[in-house]
Amino acid sequence: MNLHLIAPSGSLPDASVLANGEAWFKQKNIKVTNLECGRRQFQRFAGADHERLKEINDLALISPDQVVMALRGGYGLSRLLDQINWAGIANQVSQGLKIVGHSDFTAFCLALFAKTGAPSFAGPMFSYDFCGDVSEFTWKHFHDAMSEKVIEVEVIAPQVMAKPLGVTDAVLWGGNLTMITSLLGTEYLPSIDQVRGGILFIEDVNEHPYRIERMLQQLIDAGYLGQQKAVILGDISSYRLSDVDRGYDLNAALHAIRQRLGDSVPVLTGLPFGHCPDKLTLPVGRTANLSASSSGYILKANCA
Repeated sequence: MNLHLIAPSGSLPDASVLANGEAWFKQKNIKVTNLECGRRQFQRFAGADHERLKEINDLALISPDQVVMALRGGYGLSRLLDQINWAGIANQVSQGLKIVGHSDFTAFCLALFAKTGAPSFAGPMFSYDFCGDVSEFTWKHFHDAMSEKVIEVEVIAPQVMAKPLGVTDAVLWGGNLTMITSLLGTEYLPSIDQVRGGILFIEDVNEHPYRIERMLQQLIDAGYLGQQKAVILGDISSYRLSDVDRGYDLNAALHAIRQRLGDSVPVLTGLPFGHCPDKLTLPVGRTANLSASSSGYILKANCA
């Protein structure tokens, strides 16, 4: 495996950590290319817009027998979506190129699927996940996904469900909830028809539960959530409740969403994905199977 870095969003606060990630992958016999992208800085971005755009569009030209990984999240991809060579990148994906990231990179994954039907991966990023303490869970599932194995995870935890659920060959899609809702009304969010009968997975960070609820309410009103077989929450973290909440928390937010959706679309929790050390690598735009009950669920995602 060769790992090619891109930095389409925020800049690194400390570029010295790049050496840690390079050394970690070297001991796995994986060569990391384009490390210099982690040293670019322009305002809060990892380079000016034209630099970051060229780096993305160059993916239509590079050898497809490698993995492309986003450096980190932040903000920046929304500036570039209308100028990306989606067809060219999709062609490389069809030849074997794999592209992975999360957080702000959700915009890329969903836009690629919306514009071309090509899959990508919601998963780890270089600075977040490989330049410090590396989770063996994260590494295993990333390596398995890049090796085109089926990603299987069992979550044993109480779930709010009216009846057991069994779903096969459903489109798996999602990512960062803030980024998903930011794409509503644009050509960069997959259409309802593209994801009808699908499994939506979401995560977010630094968002109060009322904001999580508001975004999910918006996705209901836009017609998306009611067309899913299930919604699965990953890590929702780093928010702060206050006295004015008076008992309102994430569970209360999800209760309101479940009331609107009814029993036909279960909202599951506990998926190891998001801004957390242990994260899955999940295909965006491929199919998955899901079996769930009140005691937990098993998700099997196809990576090939």
